[in-house]
Amino acid sequence: APGDIIAAGTGYMRGHGTYVEDEKLVASVAGVVERVNKLVYVKALKTRYNGEVGDIVVGRITERLCWKAKLLLQIYSFEQVHFFLSMNLPGGELRRRSAEDELAMRDYLQEGDLISAEVQSVFSDGAVSLHTRSLKYGKLGQGVLVQVSPSLVKRQKTHFHDLPCGASVILGNNGFIWIYPTPEQKDEEAGGFTTNLEPVPLSDREVISRLRNCIVALVTQKLMLFDTSILYCYEASLPHQIKDILKPEVMEEIVLETRQRLLDLEG
Repeated sequence: APGDIIAAGTGYMRGHGTYVEDEKLVASVAGVVERVNKLVYVKALKTRYNGEVGDIVVGRITERLCWKAKLLLQIYSFEQVHFFLSMNLPGGELRRRSAEDELAMRDYLQEGDLISAEVQSVFSDGAVSLHTRSLKYGKLGQGVLVQVSPSLVKRQKTHFHDLPCGASVILGNNGFIWIYPTPEQKDEEAGGFTTNLEPVPLSDREVISRLRNCIVALVTQKLMLFDTSILYCYEASLPHQIKDILKPEVMEEIVLETRQRLLDLEG
């Protein structure tokens, strides 16, 4: 918490969220203490998204400008922050873009579309450049969007997860989480700008709804979100009806079981 003494002495380097007072390192924000060698900093529990190269983000198109589009990716700030997205042609085709391509932009993306992308570079003012140059990125079809604090999304090697319960999740580093039915076949030739609008079976909708409520429960109890924690929470919620997961006593019960399983996994 702010004002707590993290360490005493001069053998530490001061990082973000800390200050020095009477040769003691003191926290200036509420969060979790992180150490990288001698560097000590406090990772805030609730903070706005600060992009890093390689981050996976989920955003909504708010404006299109030829072959660039503005996305609203920021959810925990008082200002509406936009980012620019550079995109490739559908199907992964690489060629010079013509005026006809620009006029056909609306065939691929429209205002209001949700997409997934990767952070390509970060500028000095904090803005980021995104790209969708891999076929695993692109427009998102049918599913459910959950918005959480970016600080609760654990950084991993991959943020695309096909869960054994029958649904998939994209854990955006910017706090946007997309839950959708796991496709039966991966169509590598379709590109990232075609969407499946077929009706979603009731069984899949129930799984997606349960996963959504489990993520809300984990966020309420301030537990980090990653594939294992979400799956453990899903399994712990199975004895309860989907609507009952959001009851405070049920949230506490299933998250406590999830936390204990994670501790047992870590040994």
